[in-house]
Amino acid sequence: MAEVAPAPAAAAPAKAPKKKAAARPKKAGPSVGELIVKAVSASKERNGVSLAALKKALAAGGYDVEKNNSRVKLAIKSLVTKETLVQTKGTGASGSFKLNKKQDESKCHI
Repeated sequence: MAEVAPAPAAAAPAKAPKKKAAARPKKAGPSVGELIVKAVSASKERNGVSLAALKKALAAGGYDVEKNNSRVKLAIKSLVTKETLVQTKGTGASGSFKLNKKQDESKCHI
């Protein structure tokens, strides 16, 4: 009357190697950073463009700001560290930004 547990199935069948997900094709069009630089350069504000105004300009250009809010902030931070933009007010990704004239002049002479 001793019940014998069924023998475990002969070692689980070898698992097929996982297929890598197909790489998503890159979307055509300018990057977020390029869009931001265009929006700032188009502005005639003396003290630079605020974050809110930048987002409005990107939204007017057809960019989904609500969906890609973190990308916008990261792009702004990277442009400030690359010295493409100068932050006139605020810290981080908030405040006002304008183009760095010193860097523009150096690019023109190359």
